[in-house]
Amino acid sequence: MNNNMLRKLFAECLGSLFLLATVVGSGIMAERLSGGNDAITLLGNTIPTGAILVVLILIFGPISGAHFNPAVTLAFAIRKEISPLESVQYVVVQIIGAVLGVIIAHIMFDNPLFDPSTHARTGTGQWTGEFVATFGLVATILGCLKTRPEAIPYAVGLFITAGYWFTSSTSFANPAVTIARGMTNTFSGIAPTHIAAFILVQLLAAIVATLIFQWLYTEESFTSN
Repeated sequence: MNNNMLRKLFAECLGSLFLLATVVGSGIMAERLSGGNDAITLLGNTIPTGAILVVLILIFGPISGAHFNPAVTLAFAIRKEISPLESVQYVVVQIIGAVLGVIIAHIMFDNPLFDPSTHARTGTGQWTGEFVATFGLVATILGCLKTRPEAIPYAVGLFITAGYWFTSSTSFANPAVTIARGMTNTFSGIAPTHIAAFILVQLLAAIVATLIFQWLYTEESFTSN
């Protein structure tokens, strides 16, 4: 493995770590300060998550592409912009970084290091929410990549901020995030038994979004006008 690939993998791992530290840490902080008001807790969880995504993509985008998400990596693999081997390596370090981020958040807030969630997130409504969230995230990235690549950090942060509120699942839209959030019995957690269905829907949505936008964003669609 060359130094360039090592840098990419380290960026993906570190970015995923900060993402999950923010998701879980802000959820814990918001829950402690909200006085039992779930709407305030969700708002306190939403704003930091959207904000950190902008920062992380700006920092790590030039190095690794700032995927931090196996569903996004899958989309770029389908587009043949990342090799199968690199894709697997990306996914592995994304999951490792996400798990480390949860552990760090737990250390910061004096929670048990490993505390499996009991937060039920299952059923047709939740699965539909995850499909919509992941489809929309991949669509945001691929659409901006074609039309406004410099806007991707802000568009992704804004989409996830919106997704926290308009999707029934609060927009996980990320298999690595989903796995890691199974380890935290806090506001942002998901019961481990419900993780597999979320991931299946997320990957399906990423495939569908990628295929649709490959068809939608052809050269002909931009020259025919």
